[in-house]
Amino acid sequence: MQTQQATDTQTVKTVSTNVPAVDTGSPQKAYGTKKAIFRLYQVIWYILGVVEVLLASRILLKLIGANLNSGFTSFIYSVSAPLASPFRGVLGVTRSSESVIEWSTIIAMAVYAVVAVGLVKLFQIVKPTTEQEVNQSVNNQ
Repeated sequence: MQTQQATDTQTVKTVSTNVPAVDTGSPQKAYGTKKAIFRLYQVIWYILGVVEVLLASRILLKLIGANLNSGFTSFIYSVSAPLASPFRGVLGVTRSSESVIEWSTIIAMAVYAVVAVGLVKLFQIVKPTTEQEVNQSVNNQ
């Protein structure tokens, strides 16, 4: 009887694709990046919220004809003036006895909202991150 010894040879096939390899790095690094980007989204929305509240307060106080000698009114006007001033003169002001409607401040609110949405969308294009992704990364850690 003759014994045959068979050698297994492995054939490795390389498949060429046009998809580049993605190095995700460590899970902790990926989580840190997603968390930082998501935190940036939150900061952008928070800043927008503060700006919108200040400008809305300015509009409301001018609309009801608030007393300029009041500390709160002068505080709101002085803090919101730099935010509204780039848009001053875009549209006129509507006056009715003591009430004033600053249309430029309303335009400022809209422009700041569009800028905030644009920034968040830009960051989502660069590195898409949702709250669910961050939560999923936390749960997988």
